[in-house]
Amino acid sequence: MPNLPHPGDLAPDADPAEDRHFVTALARGLQVLSCFRASDKMLGNQELARRCGLPKSTISRLTYTLTKLGYLEHDAEVGRYRLGSATLSLGSTMLARMDIRQMARPMMQKIADETQTMVSLGTRDRLSMIYVENCRSDSALTLSLDVGSRIPLATTAMGRAYLARCDERTRAELLERVKELDEYAWPSVRRGIDRAVEELNTIGVCCSFGDWQPDVNAIAIAFYTRDTRTLMSLNCGGPAIHVSKELLLNVVRPRLIQIVQSLGVN
Repeated sequence: MPNLPHPGDLAPDADPAEDRHFVTALARGLQVLSCFRASDKMLGNQELARRCGLPKSTISRLTYTLTKLGYLEHDAEVGRYRLGSATLSLGSTMLARMDIRQMARPMMQKIADETQTMVSLGTRDRLSMIYVENCRSDSALTLSLDVGSRIPLATTAMGRAYLARCDERTRAELLERVKELDEYAWPSVRRGIDRAVEELNTIGVCCSFGDWQPDVNAIAIAFYTRDTRTLMSLNCGGPAIHVSKELLLNVVRPRLIQIVQSLGVN
């Protein structure tokens, strides 16, 4: 099942009520575009309204405007929308400017080929991590994730590495939002994040062994890029039946740390 966004996940990092410069209509339009995932070919107004947590009448006006501007395309036969070419130009421009992808990819691919795992580079968007580069072995049975895929911030190795590495104020703000999403699951989620901070200090990486999905193992490490000082996470993982904890900790871990030392700022 795809990980559908929760309205809180699509909310901006800043509090609009406290910022007089914040343009709510623009934020809502971008919120609609953020609803689309790699697995979504088309979405209707009703589904968009559910994912955004907004009235359907508001969504209808937003999708009409976004279609006029080329950010959405409307299929009249089914009454649903797909992302338009204008969004493609934005995404491709952003990725093209990320030099870190070109520098990291050869080292990532080498690990993926030699360990038959999937190695990915990602950064945070609200309460998700987004893959900006992805390498997998041709012979490996890996996860169905690729560039542009979103995974949860709080339960994945990639997200936990980000939380463990970011400054304490940012972490506290993000954890408060994670708690608001699911207070019932919060105690378990918080324990996993606290453990990740401890893991970063003791073994140099953060782990998620069955915490995100019961059959997935992964480790990750976060770092600030040298050029833009953007906080990013590098992770390695795969199906637990093929990718053991021992492989990740004993073989992959020192190599991820080595890559980060060559790419990032301590």
